[in-house]
Order: sequence, then C-alpha cells, then structure tokens
Amino acid sequence: MCAVAIEPNEQQKSSEFAKLFEESTKTTELKEGEVVKGKVVAITRDSVVVDVGFKSEGRISIDEFLGAHGKIKAEVGSDVEVLIEEFEDEDGLLALSKEKADALKTWDRLEEVAEKNQEIEGTIISKVKGGLSVDIGIRAFLPGSQIDLRPIRNLDKFIGETCAFKIIKLNKRRGNVVLSRKAVLEKERESLRKETLATIQEGQVFDGIVKNVTDYGVFVDLGGIDGLLHITDMSWGRINHPSEMYKLGDDIRVVVLKFDAEGEKVSLGLKQLSEDPWGDVEGRFPVGSKVSGKVVSLADYGAFISLADGVEGLIHISEMSWSKKIKHPSKILNAGEEVEAIVLDIDKETRRISLGLKQIMANPWDELENNFSLGTKLKATVRNITDFGLFVDVGADIDGLVHISDLTWVQNFATPAEKFNKGDEFEVIVLQIDPENERFSLGLKQLQDDAWDIINKKYKLGTEAAGKIVAKNELGAIVELEKGVQGLVPADKLSADANVGDELQLRVSKTEPNERSFQLEPQA
Repeated sequence: MCAVAIEPNEQQKSSEFAKLFEESTKTTELKEGEVVKGKVVAITRDSVVVDVGFKSEGRISIDEFLGAHGKIKAEVGSDVEVLIEEFEDEDGLLALSKEKADALKTWDRLEEVAEKNQEIEGTIISKVKGGLSVDIGIRAFLPGSQIDLRPIRNLDKFIGETCAFKIIKLNKRRGNVVLSRKAVLEKERESLRKETLATIQEGQVFDGIVKNVTDYGVFVDLGGIDGLLHITDMSWGRINHPSEMYKLGDDIRVVVLKFDAEGEKVSLGLKQLSEDPWGDVEGRFPVGSKVSGKVVSLADYGAFISLADGVEGLIHISEMSWSKKIKHPSKILNAGEEVEAIVLDIDKETRRISLGLKQIMANPWDELENNFSLGTKLKATVRNITDFGLFVDVGADIDGLVHISDLTWVQNFATPAEKFNKGDEFEVIVLQIDPENERFSLGLKQLQDDAWDIINKKYKLGTEAAGKIVAKNELGAIVELEKGVQGLVPADKLSADANVGDELQLRVSKTEPNERSFQLEPQA
C-alpha cells in the first residue's frame, strides 16, 4: 500500500508562515547595563562599529580602542565584549562602551590588589594633562609626580613601556584609578640600599648613574644609596665645573674612597681608576726640554698649557716675551692654539710645571751685548715719552731708554714731553747694557759739551748777564746766555708780557749741578 502525500490546506500554510516570520524577526533579548559579546564589523576614522545581534549596530568611539602610540587595538571580524549603555542614543543608534565593559570585569581585581597593597602591571599608552594614561585593563591616571624618583621632563619616552605600579587611589563609583610608579621604585631602592650597605667597602668599584650635578661635584646613585664624587676627584687635570664631564642621567664608573657606615656617607673617586699622570712627569718632561701643547685657558697672570691628559703647565706672563711689556696673555696667545715652550721648573708636590715661551726664541739681550758696546754712538728715533725719560728705537729688538737725567746738562722743563716729540731723531751714546735686569741705558747730553764747565767758571751766584728768551713752558722762560748755556727764569719772576725773542737783563739766582738746575731772575 503506497503512502499518499497530503497537501496542507491554506489555513495550515498561513500558520507556518506566521511562525517562521516571527522567528526571523525575533532579536536577542538584551538589557541596558549588561555586558555582551559582539563582533567588529567596520572601523571608520572616528569609531568602531560592533554588531551585538540587535536590530541596529552600535558605534564606539575609536579612542576606546587606542593603545600605545595611537595604535588601534581592533580589527574587522574580531570579537569584543561591550557594555550596553542605552538602546537608542541621540542618533537613534545602540550606545555601547568597550571601556566600561572592561572596567566591570577589572574592578573586582583592582579592589583586591589595592586592599592587599600589591603591585599591578600596566602599559603606558599616552600623555595626558598632568601625567600619563596607563592601561591596566581600564584606563588609569599616573600623575607626573608619581612617575619616577626624580622629576622627569620628557614624558614621551615612557609611552609604550610596561611597568609595575601601586594603586594609591581607587573610586569605583566615579571610575577613577590613580597609580604610582614611584612607590614601586622606592620599594626597590630601599631593598637595593640595604643590599648595598651590607656589601659596600672602600676600594670597591661601582657602576652608577649621575643623580645630580652641583658646582662642587656630582652625586652618584650606587644602587639605593648616593655617593659624592667631588670635583677634585673627577680628573687628574683641571676642570672648571663638573658639568664639563657629566650630565644628569649619565652612566659612570667610580671607586669608593671612603665609607661612613654610621652616617651612610660615601666619598667616590673617578681619577683614581686611572694611573696618576704626574708619577713620571719629570721623566716625560725634563727641565730644559722643548715641549708642545694646547692653550686650554688664559688668566691675567699667564696661560695654562695641556701637555698630556691630566698634566698642565703654566706660561707666566713674564715668560712670554723678552722685550715686550705684555698687558694680558691674550695679546700673545689664544685658547685652543698649539704652542711650543721650554720646561723651566717642575714641582711634583704642588703639581706645577713652569714653562717659558720666550726661551724658544733667541734672547735679544744677548744679541744686544754682542752688537753694541759701551760708548757706541747710535741714531735714535723717539718711540714713546714718559715722565722719567724717552724710549727710543736704535734698530735693535729692544728699545733703549734715555733717562730724564741724561737728556740735558741743565733741565729747564718739568717733563720730557715739553721738549721732545714722538718721531724726533738725534744721536745717542750707549751708557749701559744690563741683560740680567733688562736695562738698555742711552745718553743724549753726553754727546754735548758740559754746560756746567762754563757755568761754574763764568756764572756764579749773583753774576749779572744779558740773555734772550728762546722758549717758554710751564716752569717759566728758557733764556740763552751764550751758545750751549741756557738758564730758567721761573714763571713767578717773569713779566706777564715777556715773549720769545725778548732780551732780558738777568742775575744768577741758583746753581745746583746735582739737581741740573740753573736759574736766573730779572735785574731790578
């Protein structure tokens, strides 16, 4: 017997269609405030679109998916847990939140960590006002003051780093978590300090980090305890400021010079890790040898020359030139210049090397003695005029001095400038060459007849004579009695209307050969 298919009637067909239609339009039963699983279906410039099985999809701000350095932590097709905030927002869309979903799962764990004062690991993801934002399952705030043991200027370098933190503030109702990395570092530092104090000893070498730079040295973190590296123990050479060698955060290797366990004070050395360059300085730079070096600094009294690492010598200003009177070393040398010098003296105890620059050149005083003997007559040109005489050029490297007492037999002027000018030319005679005291003395009056021979014979005190005014100066009028014999009429004895060329009747009022003074006064 064959089975016969019975066609459903119209009423049955209508009932099944209604059932299928109802099932096809039925949506998953969702509740506001519930965490559900969804799927990322699209990513736009400012949002991530998530399908949670509702009649419409939800949009979540892309900021909730940003990781370190702005990288998006989502991709199309990936699953994500989200919190349903409301079914229709102002745009009629499903309002979802990934951060709040993460937060709900995370809060219980955070409360437990905070209660037990445990550490929690997180990744620093961005810089925010006042500090950094950290991903610990939810976004937490790391204040700038809690980032490190010392103030940090560049916060960007921490972005992307995964670190351990302590929770210092937790408010679930407000969704507020504040972290401290500093608290973790302080705990680690205290552990290191105890370990370091238990093992530190004089002579021990440490690798440390420069923690602070001052005018007198640098403080070095040895691992939980700081030591002072004084400026005098930084280099065998001379440095002006510790910052010339180190800056904050630099790695440094030092040796413990002294350790005070009770006061927990550590004195450190850097130069002691290298051999003292002054140990064999006398053998390397013997007295009398020629050396070369670089000018490292200039002072009013001389120039410091670097001869080797940690070894400097001084060229005193008096050792820079045989003949020139140098006002400042910068007139001769410049910082950074390479120079040659002669070693004059070494004092290892005070670590001083005296150098000479002029000794590289021939001593012009020796040449002066060889070229000019006493009594030699020379042509001279006035180069400089002083109150005590004239400096004149006689064709040598050294200028000679005609002292005021060797200018004229009778001095009828207050200063040489009243009688002589720069550029004046005349003949002089060599009176003295003294290389030891650096004196080159010349005479002008010695080439003239001695007026005192005539004065002593013909013009004794009270003698009357006639004369002509040949010049006037601050002292009075210079009167010539005869060729080679001139006297002075003091200003207070001279008529106000007296002029050069006037003839006067005079009387000798003073004759003092030692003072080179021969004075006259008008007859009444």
